[in-house]
Amino acid sequence: MARVRTGLERLLDGDGPRLAGRRLGLIANPTTVDGQLAHSIDLMVAAGLDLVALFGPEHGLRGDAQYMVAVGDESRDRRTGLPVHSLYGHTEASLTPTPAMLEGIDTLIFDIQDVGSRYYTYAATMVLAMRACARAGVEVVVLDRPNPLGGELVEGGAVEPGFESFVGLFSVPNRHGLTVGELARMSREVERLELALTVVPMDGWRRDMRYADTGLPWVLPSPNMPTEETALVYPGMCLLEGSEISEGRGTTRPFEIAGAPFVDAYALADQLAADRLPGARFRPLAFTPTFEKHAGRACAGVQIHVTDRSAFRPYLTGVAFLRAVHALWPGDFAWRKHAYEFVDQVPAIDLLCGSAAVREGIDSGASLDDLAATWAAAERDFRQRRAAWLLYA
Repeated sequence: MARVRTGLERLLDGDGPRLAGRRLGLIANPTTVDGQLAHSIDLMVAAGLDLVALFGPEHGLRGDAQYMVAVGDESRDRRTGLPVHSLYGHTEASLTPTPAMLEGIDTLIFDIQDVGSRYYTYAATMVLAMRACARAGVEVVVLDRPNPLGGELVEGGAVEPGFESFVGLFSVPNRHGLTVGELARMSREVERLELALTVVPMDGWRRDMRYADTGLPWVLPSPNMPTEETALVYPGMCLLEGSEISEGRGTTRPFEIAGAPFVDAYALADQLAADRLPGARFRPLAFTPTFEKHAGRACAGVQIHVTDRSAFRPYLTGVAFLRAVHALWPGDFAWRKHAYEFVDQVPAIDLLCGSAAVREGIDSGASLDDLAATWAAAERDFRQRRAAWLLYA
């Protein structure tokens, strides 16, 4: 099977906009590579393009910072000598390029591998940069890459007014089924941005593809996203960041492994099996995180084993996990109370879900079917609306 050509490869092959003579900025990280693992910074310099500045999202240009850890500006990139600007610092304002950062740039290029989940912050970085470029009169070029979850299934609710944040910057379901190029098209239209935007689409990508079908190498998009399988469970198990349950950071299988010191692994596995969640089995296990929540403490929980990717519903599974732990250990379960992604007035779980409905339902003992009903209408609405932004059959 022929390998998918990314937007980066098409651009360098001459299939994209002509950038010769343009002063370029590049938002990049370790995933910004071609099919032979050559980084776009090196490729663009070798092609004679005029790169004048680099921008790093959450986790940094080199991808070595943990989540929600501020990254300071590097004065210069050690390899190229180009100035490096951080788009994830100590304040919410640091998430957006400043006019000074954009000064001297004609075109800002975005080329980062996303994982297909709304809370994963790279697409939010892209949209904040689009807003800044619209104000500054800077062109934006998005080099498209695959959605590792495919482009067909949609799962989760909308972001209601008052629940916007860096993990809910635009109102799409938690698993949206769009590529970053399609998200860029959506955001320009929905926000009515007066922006010169060019999306360089992929060649050969289909919406029914899993990442392994693309022929492209998997590069860790962030320190706790080691595999394609991690990305598959992430749209649901990231919800645990809104609780005091370990989502498996500090283990070798983050988001697939989850639990806490007070959990009985077999009782949890039995409850999740009773929920008849599609496409997955739950194996009881013990683990000790080396960092993050419950670091150095013996925990018990489950590992999610996906048995049918097409049937698996990660968001439903994540909600079921929270519901099960809350029901089995109500005296030990706790929602996260401290600030999350620069917001301290709204519970983290509400920011992740886009509303208070899931938290309130779990707290009141709602059934899993009743919880799923809280996002069903938003799912149906988005499936219809997103047709206008799709680039691939």
